[in-house]
Amino acid sequence: MSDTTVRVRFAPSPTGPLHMGGVRTALYNYLFAKKNKGTFILRIEDTDQGRYVPGAEDYIINALNWCGLSPDESPVNPGKYGPYRQSERKQMYRQYADLLIEKGFAYYAFDTPQELENMRDLAKKAKMPNWQYNVISRNSMKNSLTLSEDETQKKLANGDPYTIRIKMPRNEDVRFYDEIRGWVIVNTNNMDDKVIFKGDGMPTYHLANVVDDYNMKISHVIRGEEWLPSAPLHVLLYKYLGWEQEMPKFAHLPLILKPDGNGKLSKRDGDRLGFPVFPLQWKDPSSNEVSSGYREKGYFHEAFINMLAFLGWNPGDSKELFSIEELIEAFSLERVGKSGAKFDPDKTKWFNQQYLRAKSNSELTKLLMSTHQINADVAYIEKVVSLMKERASFINELLLDDYFFNAPTDYDQKTLRKKWKANTPANMQLLKSKLSLLTDFSAESIEAEFKAYLSENELGMGAALPNFRLLVTGKGMGPSMFQIAALLGKKEVISRFDNGLLKIAAIKEETSI
Repeated sequence: MSDTTVRVRFAPSPTGPLHMGGVRTALYNYLFAKKNKGTFILRIEDTDQGRYVPGAEDYIINALNWCGLSPDESPVNPGKYGPYRQSERKQMYRQYADLLIEKGFAYYAFDTPQELENMRDLAKKAKMPNWQYNVISRNSMKNSLTLSEDETQKKLANGDPYTIRIKMPRNEDVRFYDEIRGWVIVNTNNMDDKVIFKGDGMPTYHLANVVDDYNMKISHVIRGEEWLPSAPLHVLLYKYLGWEQEMPKFAHLPLILKPDGNGKLSKRDGDRLGFPVFPLQWKDPSSNEVSSGYREKGYFHEAFINMLAFLGWNPGDSKELFSIEELIEAFSLERVGKSGAKFDPDKTKWFNQQYLRAKSNSELTKLLMSTHQINADVAYIEKVVSLMKERASFINELLLDDYFFNAPTDYDQKTLRKKWKANTPANMQLLKSKLSLLTDFSAESIEAEFKAYLSENELGMGAALPNFRLLVTGKGMGPSMFQIAALLGKKEVISRFDNGLLKIAAIKEETSI
């Protein structure tokens, strides 16, 4: 690390909801900034107005806030290097495009979209499917390199549509150091003359990105692997604009891969396998299609962030659960891998489960009360939470079983079929008699009485406990029955024995179970 003040940016385009891969990019920028006492910036890159989606910018800001990654500078919290939307910086880009033309590093291109398409079709027929506008092909195109100065000026004066393209040099190696991948070397013969300024008066991503990073004094560009092919062009732009000494350090993050097979994780994978790929729920303004979000699915933002941190980075030991403060302390680009990280939805649930278990019963009860209407007092709900939290992965699973609040109206058929024998009603009547005599109806007393009952009647645990559970809860499995019974109280348990025996007898009579 140099002595340069660390300033990093997360620069999404408002073309739709923020993918979890984008959140991870924001997270790594945030962690790097905070680790190095630097500044984390949100810049909205909306130069492509044709792909702008209403509501997307608000979604991005809300998603970052939910994740606890609030920027130090942003459109809603501007600093001295604003504006923080590229569309509001429109007036500053043209001067740099003109400077590149003046220096001979860029040129005007007057080719129409139809002419470009015709050239691609001709190339395909000549079995050159990947035609590019480059150092060779530009000599046969309509641009300020093939037209005379007078013809060029005349077209500009007439208002003919044009773009401005970078003039890629022939056979020159572009070298830069990537903080994750090491040295990257690309020959310009493999690069095309990218458009850097469009006919609508807006720069393309490439020029705007470099100009903004320079003017915002960005020290490190930490972004996804998909931008690695663009990095050599950006390096040349820094060089051509005379900013080589101020060029930021680059770090290109590995892809997040789908859980099954190969390839980048997409929304389709989430739809297909049943998990969200967005932090918050998103409703598409054009189709009204609703995509699920981690927040709405019941994930804690801390668990979501902890999971994302491990998709590409590891701390070098076996520790997996990190608070955001611990992530800041442990994070380094040196421990970010080069290869793609496979997303594991089951592991994501595990992270949420660990965070749920770590919360106090009181805190979980408050969360439940804030999201559910429950007809019970807080003390009772807190006891239910204490019983259920070890079996739950999500808040709503703490109240998954209605038997804590209402007597069962149906009974698990599998348990009825496998465990309810001809002598079971008589055995359960004996157990009810034993329990009804207890003066101390605590879990410990109920368990002791139950074990004495088993011994006296020479019954195995498997013959009695599932039926005890069935009568009281209607379920085949769950938390400790002794604790459940103690929580419900003796009167309610005895009542459920009576009602259950009658209902199960009727079920047995009506069906072949």
